[in-house]
Amino acid sequence: MADNVEISQLTVQKVANRAELNRATFYLHYEDLNDLLRQIVHELFDDLSMKVEPLLQVKSRNEQEQLATFLSYFYEYRKVFAVLVEHPGFKNHLSNLLKKTIEKRREARNINTTKSVASVDIVASSLLGVMMWWIKEGTEYSAEYIADQITLMYKRKYM
Repeated sequence: MADNVEISQLTVQKVANRAELNRATFYLHYEDLNDLLRQIVHELFDDLSMKVEPLLQVKSRNEQEQLATFLSYFYEYRKVFAVLVEHPGFKNHLSNLLKKTIEKRREARNINTTKSVASVDIVASSLLGVMMWWIKEGTEYSAEYIADQITLMYKRKYM
């Protein structure tokens, strides 16, 4: 797959060629492209959930370091995320993961979320926007730098 491939442009043949496999081998492991994408998404979100868990430990002194570790995962898999985020279901799933993380962090910090439920959506959307910009266009910046900027932007108030 080229760096700028859209999901709609993928074919079994393109994937098999890139993986240096024949189509028959592809079909031994996957039913079709949707099955492949579904398995990739599940693996990514399993890994991502493990990266999110330390962020939920709000009493830690290394919150910015934890955020940088979380962002490093996105950077490491930026090409995959850049392709998958074009799929609305993937983007919604990622947005929901961010929302749940923000809500859990707020609860742990006893931040009242009942009066500002929409702010969770706003914060999650802005984080998703920053992360997508970073993996598509701002890759010259380190995960630590982006974590620092996010921390400054929210001043630890919302997350």
